[in-house]
Amino acid sequence: MTRYSVFIACSTVLILNACSSFEKEKEQPEGPYPETKTVEQQDNYHGTLVEDPYRWLEQNNQEVENWVNEQNQLSTPALQDYSQFQNIKDRMTELWNYEKVSTPFRYADRYFYFSNDGLQNQAVLYTMTDLSSAPDVLINPNTFSDDGTVSLARISVSPQAKYVAYALSDGGSDWTQIKVRNIQSGKDTSDLIKGVKFSEVAWLPNERGFYYSRYPQKEDGSFDDSKPVSVYFHKLGTKQSEDELIFAFDKKPSWNPYPKISDDGQYLLVDVFKGYDANAVYVRPLAQEDAPFKGLFTAWDGQYQYVTSHNGKLYFKTTNGAPTGQVIAVDPEQPAPENWTEIIAPKTHTLKEVSAVGGQLFAHYLQSARSRVAIFDIEGTMLQELALPGIGSIDGFKGSHKAPDTFFTFKGFTEPGKVYRYQPEQQRTTLWYETEVPASLDQYTTEQVVYNSADGTEVPMFLVHHKDLELNGNNPTLLYGYGGFNISLTPGYDTTRVVWLEMGGVLAIPNLRGGGEFGEKWHQQGTKENKQNVFDDFIAAAEWLINNNYTNKDKLAIQGRSNGGLLVGATMVQRPELFAAALPAVGVLDMLRYQLPSANARGWSSEFGLSENEEDFKTLYEYSPVHNTESGTCYPPTLITTGDHDNRVVPWHSYKFAAALQRDQSCDNPILLNVETRAGHGAGTPTWMRIEEHAENWAFLHKHLGMDSEAAQSNASE
Repeated sequence: MTRYSVFIACSTVLILNACSSFEKEKEQPEGPYPETKTVEQQDNYHGTLVEDPYRWLEQNNQEVENWVNEQNQLSTPALQDYSQFQNIKDRMTELWNYEKVSTPFRYADRYFYFSNDGLQNQAVLYTMTDLSSAPDVLINPNTFSDDGTVSLARISVSPQAKYVAYALSDGGSDWTQIKVRNIQSGKDTSDLIKGVKFSEVAWLPNERGFYYSRYPQKEDGSFDDSKPVSVYFHKLGTKQSEDELIFAFDKKPSWNPYPKISDDGQYLLVDVFKGYDANAVYVRPLAQEDAPFKGLFTAWDGQYQYVTSHNGKLYFKTTNGAPTGQVIAVDPEQPAPENWTEIIAPKTHTLKEVSAVGGQLFAHYLQSARSRVAIFDIEGTMLQELALPGIGSIDGFKGSHKAPDTFFTFKGFTEPGKVYRYQPEQQRTTLWYETEVPASLDQYTTEQVVYNSADGTEVPMFLVHHKDLELNGNNPTLLYGYGGFNISLTPGYDTTRVVWLEMGGVLAIPNLRGGGEFGEKWHQQGTKENKQNVFDDFIAAAEWLINNNYTNKDKLAIQGRSNGGLLVGATMVQRPELFAAALPAVGVLDMLRYQLPSANARGWSSEFGLSENEEDFKTLYEYSPVHNTESGTCYPPTLITTGDHDNRVVPWHSYKFAAALQRDQSCDNPILLNVETRAGHGAGTPTWMRIEEHAENWAFLHKHLGMDSEAAQSNASE
């Protein structure tokens, strides 16, 4: 793998008093790792002085770039010299080479879907006017760059399917540029929107323009993501400099507004984000451009997600008064709670998502992290529950609310995907597409167990393994987790995990607190002062696997990405003797400074709290991985990975954690840092890069878990 120059996103804003300067440096003894200098840097957090010897790694300069390149020069050859790397890479490439079709959706008289013919770096967007006609290529992102690293981040089809707005990401960056393509001609218009990260496009019903959110522009023309976004209107055919400011907040540095048009075309809604537990919504009649916005939900007392409109009322899924979720109808002229109409009552199962197509409501529930779908009419009367073929997850029911049909996809750990068409008027479900893969999946089984965490809380866990698995306590096992941001880990197909199963591995995925599997209460039990619950849940899962003879501490690896990278970092620091290997990827690892790089990162405070607050600081300092490594400890073999274009969880988190572990490691277990260039937080990563990254991961585990190569070859040939 070729590693190029690395540039690190960082913030120069310090929220705390520096007690000494960067300029005094200390020598670090030479060892097997690249030399990492330290600086005498202290910060005063509410009277507690905290050393930060690797603060210099947050900078964007040649010295840091050289250090990263030296780390890669150590890690990349080591990983690719492992005996099974090439075999694993070849097998992963073979298994990856199958057609992948996304769930279709419909606007006006057109269907849209993505497809990858096998090893294409990026999926291609297709459109067709009926299900029996041949599809046309609408956007092929593989033509945008030679190495496949320019990707489609988002698309938005206009109401009458005349245009599609599409956001391009370069090298996995969250920063995107929005372009517009005429669907009939297949040619781009002159429109170009910059300064956008996460914003969707809200089209006017007449398609003459759209609303979007972007960051403020600096004098040098760049955009400042340390400040919140504002809502603008863009008229097609005009320059972005002419866009009209529609909605903004003064003196609310963490409130980010995003626009949406109601399905009936009557209202402009502004969804205000400041965290993951509650939001606000403002509304204005679309026809009254000079009218002030009114607060629809402004108490910050729950989550409100727009669903659809009917008879002048706006439908929302909300957790207010319903931790597992419910659907309400609200009159925008009389939005007080006493005037709400209950459409779908809260249930025991978590209501994950609701969508509206063809005059029906599709309610996607989670029952112990498995999908269930109930279909209601627009007034809330239940029509039927869809029959699903097993333990798995569904995705779909998207597109125009007027469409006469819709689609959903069912996937499981060993089910690569069945795409179904549903016709609301007939209440009829038919199989539209079935994915075929070059693997023998019927030799594996999925089960779900329940174990007790440290405080007695019952936590479910998925286990995937060969049907003939022997519970001899000696099986290589990969424990994967996340536990945060109200995100649910549900069954899904992943080629890389099939390779792991073929290698003789067991896959274990617990549904930790902090996730959304059991509603808002479950989520809150893993946030802020409760964050240790997440780590305890993960540790308890590891102990259960050992105590029930699935594996032992010399065969057990842990893996997680982003907030899951924090999970891995914290648990391996707290219980280093429990694991045989650790794979923290793009992790949030410096919990005292995570909020500094961007307004988006500061928005994570609803999950973590802020070191600026004394009580939050105490909690964060207690588990922050960067601050809790100890000299003289034998840490498990660890492969830390990140991307140099990651401006969501900036890569210096991983740099500082790697430096601290390499400094404090007391045994011969390797601590490797591998930095991928032209890659970000994960989205949009080209196929070739994903295959190589996962082959390196599995080769690392094969080596350090002492896996049996002959057993892996036997499973692959079955």
